[in-house]
Amino acid sequence: MSGAAMTAAKMGLCTCHDCGLLSRVSPAAGGHAHCPRCGTHLHARMPNSIARTWALLMAALICYVPANLLPMMKTTSLGGTQADTIMSGVLYFMHHGDWGIAIVILTASIVIPLAKIAALMFLLLSVQLKSKWRPRDRTRLYRVTELIGPYSMVDIYVVTILVALVKLGNLATIEARAGAVFFAAVVISTMFAAMSFDPRLIWDAAEEGHGQSAKH
Repeated sequence: MSGAAMTAAKMGLCTCHDCGLLSRVSPAAGGHAHCPRCGTHLHARMPNSIARTWALLMAALICYVPANLLPMMKTTSLGGTQADTIMSGVLYFMHHGDWGIAIVILTASIVIPLAKIAALMFLLLSVQLKSKWRPRDRTRLYRVTELIGPYSMVDIYVVTILVALVKLGNLATIEARAGAVFFAAVVISTMFAAMSFDPRLIWDAAEEGHGQSAKH
């Protein structure tokens, strides 16, 4: 006997995001149900998930340009001043044969942020177009995207540590510059974008398609 698969949403069940309790949400509640154990507001899907994720991604893209064009830090040593961007730092390490460090900075500061933005855009578009293409793989892509987000902060950690440790008075000083602020904004925006995206939306179109095929 064939039939449409019964999902938690179809059965009126909802999982609490705080304590994990599976609760039944009555239609009479009008979307204002609360978890009976911890009191958290319950919702079957994150409210305005797509709109908020798009807004955060647009903010990340806007900040990405000055993050790469403006200097991350300024070094003053014995009367000389040098301002370094992300790419100038990568080229510096490559020129001195430190390919490992150059690859780490290039990957963490340029490749990962762009890949994360591209992945989230792909997921958003697939949800909005109600794509039924490989929902399991798209869910895995979201998990990987969410996992690698914090590793983009390598440059920010380096600048922060250098500013804190280099205390040589008149011999040398290191200052964080505007590029570090914009880059931190990129990383934070993409992290919040991943948190705002509801991966359950990926499965909604697949479940609708499964339900329609089961009727036939």
